[in-house]
Amino acid sequence: MAEATANQIRVRLVTPERILFEHMATSVELPSKSGYMEVLYGHAPLMAELGAGDVTLNGGPEGMERYNVSWGFVEVLGDRVTILAADALKPSEIDLARAEKQLDRGLEEWKQAGENEEAYTEALRVIAEAEAKISSAKNQ
Repeated sequence: MAEATANQIRVRLVTPERILFEHMATSVELPSKSGYMEVLYGHAPLMAELGAGDVTLNGGPEGMERYNVSWGFVEVLGDRVTILAADALKPSEIDLARAEKQLDRGLEEWKQAGENEEAYTEALRVIAEAEAKISSAKNQ
């Protein structure tokens, strides 16, 4: 486990299958359900729902690291951030062809949703996840 240093936060990214990382960083950018946010040392405590997009760890051992996450929660305390994601991948691990098929499937579900609010919401979730994966894979 990483040791605390001045003005750094401990960032931990966890999925149901594994712990992807636990590092010290100067900041972390997260895709919340209402948009991206950046967390610095001393941030007010916060609990938020994650959306689909990239988690960017700045000032970590590798300089900058990115992971594509899909849904989950984030807990922010003054000196640490815990990200509980349903799924997380490095951009290099994303299968672009599969993400594009997921986008096509989401668009088809959206067309067929009609007046069904649940089907419409699910289609938008699938589309957002696919678009985030495609963007992450293309910008690695």
